[in-house]
Amino acid sequence: MSEVELKEKTQEVIDIDANGQVSIENTPVVSAETAVSEEPLSNLNETIAAAPTMELTPEEEQKVKDYVAGIDITDTQMVLQYGAGAQKKIADFSETALNTVKTKDLGEVGTMLTSVVSELKGFDVEKESKGFLGLFKKGGAQVATLKAKYDKAEVNIDKICKVMEDHQVTLLKDVAMLDKMYDTNLSYFKDLTLYIMAGKEKLEEARTVELPKLLKKAEESGLPEDSQAAKDYAAKVDRFEKKIYDLELTRNISMQMAPQIRLIQNNDTTMSEKIQSTLVNTIPLWKSQMVIAIGLDHSSEAAKAEKEVTDMTNALLQKNAEALKLATVESAKQSERGIVDIETLTKTNEMLISTLDEVMQIQAEGRTKRAEAETELERIEDEMKNKLLEVSASSLKRE
Repeated sequence: MSEVELKEKTQEVIDIDANGQVSIENTPVVSAETAVSEEPLSNLNETIAAAPTMELTPEEEQKVKDYVAGIDITDTQMVLQYGAGAQKKIADFSETALNTVKTKDLGEVGTMLTSVVSELKGFDVEKESKGFLGLFKKGGAQVATLKAKYDKAEVNIDKICKVMEDHQVTLLKDVAMLDKMYDTNLSYFKDLTLYIMAGKEKLEEARTVELPKLLKKAEESGLPEDSQAAKDYAAKVDRFEKKIYDLELTRNISMQMAPQIRLIQNNDTTMSEKIQSTLVNTIPLWKSQMVIAIGLDHSSEAAKAEKEVTDMTNALLQKNAEALKLATVESAKQSERGIVDIETLTKTNEMLISTLDEVMQIQAEGRTKRAEAETELERIEDEMKNKLLEVSASSLKRE
């Protein structure tokens, strides 16, 4: 979609009337770049910060005076309705904001962006080559497949882009509407602040002037009706104080609406920018890459075929060279080898020497053991002889 068409479709804005109701009017376009003000919360933040000691314009001062003059704390109906109009506007405004959020389907836009990415990713043409000859036979078929896939993807992407353009128009209209909602919310916030200021002023007057008068009158007269009147007035003062607190709660709701509105605006603007980037960058880039892909296809096929031939030739030469090397080296090793390896002779000699050493050691140990045995035998014989002589001598003595 061109910029002129986008402007024509977005030259509408939603107007919010005094009751918080919404209507669409023609108005200058709000672009995605200027959709959200540079200082989104500054005006309301300054108003909130200054609310307790707010410097009023002459018109606002007069409003406060009129509000104070119209307050009758003893009038239950008046107290009940005090500030109710502003509260009703805030309630209607909150409902409008809620409906705005409920009608948003940013997830659908995100899904569409994902669909575009999926279409572009699925466009890759996988070129299957079965065997060496396949490189030469399938070149034309691959170009046809490439074009067919492009045509299919282009149809799907065009449909998605059309829906995305419609969403972009809706998002920009919503951004303009939210600007009006923000200004309206700020106005409601100021109105509530004036009601609260007037109410607190009247409340102070009632506590410091009117209530002490009634209490003094009751003390001086001692009449029960005067005491009851003072008590009733005190209860009505408390009820009015609760009403002021209720207005402060409503003002707090208005205060919270401001950042919520800006968050929605930021979401709308972000999605609009993403849609715009997809339409003016991603899709044209994809189409230009398609032209390049088709242009390079033939030369790429020829280069790949040549590479396969070269790789196969080199692989064959390398295999032959490796086989020749292995055969030559093995033949040379076998021709230089003797009938008996020197390692075998060395090992045999070491084992023979070890055997002789062990035999000599065994013989030496045998001689040592035999000498020890002879010595022991001599000892045993001598011991036996001595024992026999002892026995013989003992026999002679007994006779």
